[in-house]
Amino acid sequence: MENGARGSPAALFLAIAAAIVAAAVWGAISCSLPWALGAVAGINAATLFLYGYDKAVAGGSRLRVPEKVLHLLALVGGSPAAVLGQKLFRHKTVKPSFRRIFWLIVVLQLAAVGGAGWWWFSRGT
Repeated sequence: MENGARGSPAALFLAIAAAIVAAAVWGAISCSLPWALGAVAGINAATLFLYGYDKAVAGGSRLRVPEKVLHLLALVGGSPAAVLGQKLFRHKTVKPSFRRIFWLIVVLQLAAVGGAGWWWFSRGT
């Protein structure tokens, strides 16, 4: 399949990720759990799935998951699954440009969580 013949591969893989997230949100709501818990679980499930799929088709002629999709999923909360996918599938562990951007995302997320935690716990003093 040509990339231009049927649309953007990024749009296709983002639609797959969105379907996984929607299913997880629906599942969470159905079980009387917060929708946000389902969203986080879905983002991480989609991230792990796409890392596994991309590793499975790497080196062949099938459509690959664009790196920008993997980075976007990590950015919106899938970084734990991205780390797991990198370890579990031994995928995206060598390419320096991918690793730099990925770890920058992780550092920014950790800084944001640390800053939010500091703000939350220091506002009462």
